[in-house]
Amino acid sequence: MAKPAARPKSAHFSSGPCAKRPGWTPEILKSALVGRSHRSKEGKQRLLDVIEQHRRILGIPADYRIGIVPASDTGAVEMALWSLLGARGVDVLAWESFGSGWASDINKELKIKDVRTLKAGYGEIVDLKQVDWSRDVVFTWNGTTSGVKVPHGDWIADNREGLAICDATSAVFAMDLPWSKLDVVTWSWQKATGGEAAHGMLVLSPRAVQRLETYTPAWPLPKIFRLAKDGKLIEGIFKGETINTPSMLCVEDILDALKWGESVGGLKGMIARSEANLKTIADWVARTDWVDFLAQDPAVRSNTSICLKVVDPWFTALGDKDQAAAAKQIAALLEKEGVAMDIAAYRDAPPGLRIWGGATVETSDIEALCPWLDWAFSEVKASYKPAAA
Repeated sequence: MAKPAARPKSAHFSSGPCAKRPGWTPEILKSALVGRSHRSKEGKQRLLDVIEQHRRILGIPADYRIGIVPASDTGAVEMALWSLLGARGVDVLAWESFGSGWASDINKELKIKDVRTLKAGYGEIVDLKQVDWSRDVVFTWNGTTSGVKVPHGDWIADNREGLAICDATSAVFAMDLPWSKLDVVTWSWQKATGGEAAHGMLVLSPRAVQRLETYTPAWPLPKIFRLAKDGKLIEGIFKGETINTPSMLCVEDILDALKWGESVGGLKGMIARSEANLKTIADWVARTDWVDFLAQDPAVRSNTSICLKVVDPWFTALGDKDQAAAAKQIAALLEKEGVAMDIAAYRDAPPGLRIWGGATVETSDIEALCPWLDWAFSEVKASYKPAAA
């Protein structure tokens, strides 16, 4: 098979850190407050601008707190788990690596006694009807490593007694989140907006704030995790007074990304761009016999972390190790050609490919990528030598 003539203008299809917005250059950082204190009047204002622009674009209710916290989405989730859990039983939902990680922390680190872990395999989702809303519920809205998302928020009880704690890092700006049904929501700048390095976002509903102000966990909390003091929320966290020192270069970068998001139609425009990317891949999959989606049910198929599996009989006849090696060879060949960077499946996921389809990726680049996927597969199929041969 001949190499395709057209190439994507951007080869950045990684699922994190994700592609920068179209047209991005380092020039946009020239006005960053480098060498200045983030506690200065100007520094705090820019951090507050990040908070309020997120609120405006995402439609976050006025009475929800929004904070910038350290250690990316992971830091934001851990702050919530360590600060809020333990007041009642917990249901934790896991259908991919990160959900499984939260389940492990809740069981093995926090050692909460009353925990139910509802699990499903890669490409599938748990039975959401089994969730008990008298308990706290921890879940990912979109499984970054499995390409599976929750289909809607109807399964979340409006009269819930527990808190809905949602890791939404690969869902925000690409899926419509029902804020009134969510009590804790987290994400990072590096995902859907293509931001940089180690900054997390933490959103708290009034019900989550009430929990923080009326419940003290039995375990000690490191300073970096503390959201309340003496029975009161530390309000400064939600006014741009960060717990640790943020990068003002990264702040300038996320402000640019949010401005771009508004320029393409805000949340609706960004969702539409992401859904167009998924449709392009879905159309290609429908006419291609060697590949399929890891998530078989279109209702739960992610439009951001688009996970693919190889279904060609040659590939499925290989042993597990050879399947993993062959899939990595496909991704490595595309990277060598400068066509697609970092699209191998996540290390814990089944062998395959994972293509980021968020709003910062141009649909024209997805269209140009598809023939290259066919080419790389044909090359590896023709040349691969199984380890046992």
